[in-house]
Amino acid sequence: MKRLLFATLSLAILAVPAGAADLPRRYDQPVVPKAPIYSPAYNWTGFYLGLNGGGAWGRSEWDTTGDFKVSGGLIGGTAGYNWQTGAFVLGLESDLDWSGISGSTNAFCTFGCKTSNSWLATVRGRVGYSYDRFLPYLTAGLAVGDISAKTPGLAGLSETNLGWTVGGGVEVALMGNWSAKLEYLYVDLGEIKCGLACGAAANDVTFTSHLFRGGINYRF
Repeated sequence: MKRLLFATLSLAILAVPAGAADLPRRYDQPVVPKAPIYSPAYNWTGFYLGLNGGGAWGRSEWDTTGDFKVSGGLIGGTAGYNWQTGAFVLGLESDLDWSGISGSTNAFCTFGCKTSNSWLATVRGRVGYSYDRFLPYLTAGLAVGDISAKTPGLAGLSETNLGWTVGGGVEVALMGNWSAKLEYLYVDLGEIKCGLACGAAANDVTFTSHLFRGGINYRF
């Protein structure tokens, strides 16, 4: 009887660790990582309106005086539309600004020859590459504005001229539907033929400028 009890007890003792080995242990269970929260990339597609403003520095040239510096500020409104395909953003943008760009010279012009520009508009295509909410872009298109040439005692001339513009910038998406941009444009409005109204039979007047401006847009 003692031998039977001893054998039964021995089998029970041996069976306990074997059974325990089959039980799962908490620290052996694999840790399942949480799925990352998906945040969709910013999409630039859509219509927008905004305001822009900045300064301009350039040159005007009269045939009788040579060229001289012009400068001033400008402020106005912007409207545009973007189409995004992949990371590329294609757009069409227009703006209309009040301009206070002007300059004068007394070289071969005793009483002063002055060139000014009182308004400026552009219609441009834009091509950008989106880094989510960061959009660098190139832009080019048409520029329209007035060239006013005057000297005291003469009639002078003011005409609306069609020219061209090219440049680039960067736009950043802000909170909500707002975005902000910094932009450079080179603008060439060509020339007007002022002639005797500016003091000489052959007296053409040109106007070019470098525009540096910022803007803020609201996207619909």
